[in-house]
Amino acid sequence: MILVTGATGNVGGAVVRRLCAMGEDVRALVRSPERADLPAEADLVRGDLSDPSSVEAAMHGVDGVFLVWPLMEAEPVLPVLEAVRPHAERIAYLSASGVDPAAEEQGDPVTGVHARVERAIAASGLHWTLVRGGGFAANDLGWAGQVRGGGSVVRTPFPDARRAVVHEDDLADVAIRALTSDGHAGKAYTVTGPEMLSETDRVRILGEAIGRPLKTERQGLDKARAGLAAAGLPPEATEAILAAHADFAAPGHTEELHTAEEVTGLPPRSYRQWAADHADDFR
Repeated sequence: MILVTGATGNVGGAVVRRLCAMGEDVRALVRSPERADLPAEADLVRGDLSDPSSVEAAMHGVDGVFLVWPLMEAEPVLPVLEAVRPHAERIAYLSASGVDPAAEEQGDPVTGVHARVERAIAASGLHWTLVRGGGFAANDLGWAGQVRGGGSVVRTPFPDARRAVVHEDDLADVAIRALTSDGHAGKAYTVTGPEMLSETDRVRILGEAIGRPLKTERQGLDKARAGLAAAGLPPEATEAILAAHADFAAPGHTEELHTAEEVTGLPPRSYRQWAADHADDFR
């Protein structure tokens, strides 16, 4: 039995769906089981990572955990790991490619939290694997509100920002390998998409997927900041995201590509495939 946290999110949901399709026993920790859109084969239990007792209650019969950490502080992960440790042997943690494991201080608050959670997991005594995701293609779902219903323009502060964004199913596949097969304990895998694309490139590809042309327009930073705040991001996370995207838009920016194929042996999914998979979200 594998316990999946963050199961109603993009990557956690992909882990649940793919494990169910493989015939694995899956338990999903969710705040509201009655509203969760997950496969009927999954065992949905009510719980929250901010309540370690709910994690403990969900651990009966579990031998592997997929962990997504949603909080902007790392210390509360310690009692969660204490709840996991007596039951599970393996844990796969969805981290970030920006983490520098050799650095005492990370470049921004978000990667700082990931780094501290990574260290706590490494000290937990569990057989751990880190899945350090690059830019998530699923973050582009944030553009859907501008496009649905006939919109043709995506306003973004950094249309030239280039990343090798990764399909959530590729992240899920790496995590599942770590939780269901041997040889991954103590490993940290960075997982990116297979190609560098600007936001303008990705918007064009989305337009092709939904059958009508789309374009980008540059948005002012104040409007972008207000939009991120309205989405519930704290100021430190908002500023970290904007600063990172300014770096991604710098001339010559590139990323070292590490695709899921290095772990799974399967070709990585392209952004074009992601766009096709999510076309209905933008129509």
